[in-house]
Amino acid sequence: MKNSITRSHLLIALILGSVWGFAEVLMGAGLRTCAHLVSGSLMTGVALFFLATTWVATRNLVALVLIVMLASLFKLFDAVLLSFPVMHGAIGNPIFAFLLEGLAFIALIAVFRNVKWKKTSSRALLGGGSALIAVALFPLVIHATGIPACVYPNSMVPLSIFFAPVAILFSAFTVPLGFLVGEKIETFISNIDLHIKSRVLRYMASPMTLLLFLGAIGLFRMLTRSNF
Repeated sequence: MKNSITRSHLLIALILGSVWGFAEVLMGAGLRTCAHLVSGSLMTGVALFFLATTWVATRNLVALVLIVMLASLFKLFDAVLLSFPVMHGAIGNPIFAFLLEGLAFIALIAVFRNVKWKKTSSRALLGGGSALIAVALFPLVIHATGIPACVYPNSMVPLSIFFAPVAILFSAFTVPLGFLVGEKIETFISNIDLHIKSRVLRYMASPMTLLLFLGAIGLFRMLTRSNF
């Protein structure tokens, strides 16, 4: 993995991070404190999809860190719109989950850095393994935010543990999908660099995407504010 980021990598990270952040806000739109049972496990798979897509399209460590930061930024922006404190269960806990998912994915990529990840089976194992690490560590969120992980009704079992099989199986599907999408994006970006000579046009795409999705969240919260 490379530790320096090029402009093309930055473009990819800003776009994918913005889409991921927007998706997380929409999926958690109705949450006040806890995830709705299996929803958190599905969000794990979605997060790992974007992480895998970004890594394949850039092969860059900084890009992975950047998209995690962007997804967190979208949650923080949503907190401002909802007048929620950062350490609210619907804000701080998901951000902690983003960090775990990013760290789990990066750790496995680093540990198995000699693996080429050409086979679908190895990509599925990467997804399932990343999800396993993230969900297993998520109950530690209470030490980071002061807010305990949500538990399955009428039990003391955290939702992340109870629905861990769902997160693992779903991520074993979304990460290979992310590899395929990342390869398409890598080719697409190369074609843009070849055919669009204007640097201004090439590099306007990412900040415009960021502003577009932030604006979409603002509009969405304006239309749904009565529900909060």
